[in-house]
Amino acid sequence: MNPAAIDRKGLAITAGTFFLWGVVPLYWHLLKAVPSLQIIAHRIVWSAVLVLGWLLLKNGPSWWRQISAQPRALPLLGISSLLIAFNWGLYIWAVNAGHVVETSLGYFINPLINVVLGVLVLRERLSPAQWVAVAFALLGVAWLTLQSGSPPWIALGLAFSFGLYGLVRKLISVDPVAGLGVESAYLVLPALAFVVWGELGHGGGFVHGFGWKNDLLLVFGGVVTAVPLIGFAYGVRRIPLSIVGLLQYIAPTIQLLIGVLVFKEAFGPERMIGFAAIWLGLLIFASDGLWRSRNRVVVPAA
Repeated sequence: MNPAAIDRKGLAITAGTFFLWGVVPLYWHLLKAVPSLQIIAHRIVWSAVLVLGWLLLKNGPSWWRQISAQPRALPLLGISSLLIAFNWGLYIWAVNAGHVVETSLGYFINPLINVVLGVLVLRERLSPAQWVAVAFALLGVAWLTLQSGSPPWIALGLAFSFGLYGLVRKLISVDPVAGLGVESAYLVLPALAFVVWGELGHGGGFVHGFGWKNDLLLVFGGVVTAVPLIGFAYGVRRIPLSIVGLLQYIAPTIQLLIGVLVFKEAFGPERMIGFAAIWLGLLIFASDGLWRSRNRVVVPAA
């Protein structure tokens, strides 16, 4: 790979996107006084306003016609909208319930979940190194389960929901931001209805209950949601996927550091052993992917 050929702007924007995703627990933690379901509803509403407004300003109504012309696109995007809403909701609840370390584990596991889904659903074949990487990840999860007495459900829920989300989006060929626009269109009315229901005396407090600082944070949560997604969509088209694969570990690494150093969550030797096994698997996986991209090695189809 020729470093000179890498789009520096795309590299900077993609790295910045993963950095923002890494520090975002600090943002959602500022809203800990607000019920998690209210946060996710406002997140959907305000990000929908931003994304749909941006698409209409840029492309007019043509962005919707291009997607609706594909027979499978709308129903599959309906499924992906449910998956990403579940992922967002679980993540926000976990952050404000004191499980930031486990959320980081979910996004460390996610690349290997993608590999497993590729094998099971898309009939992709793995190299021997990739099988070893998956085995180390399974050992890490098994160790964490043994130590805690139960599987790391939050991490697995985040990893599988985001992995399935990526799988569904892979099955259709749509612009990433336009796809997010359709997902927003599916989610915005139920989310808005929940916000209104909350304001009618069922736990809501926007404008008159949470305080003006929390109100601003809820509105700006749409920006926190949409801008990194748009930045990712921009950057991923301009730099090699092998580089994207390496950069993606910025976010969970920062989340782990925030969980341990800022929120003082437990991270003793027992937990570190499980993480170390998963990190070793990720190192093997990333090294194999980088080597293959440089040498253009292709695993033959079954």
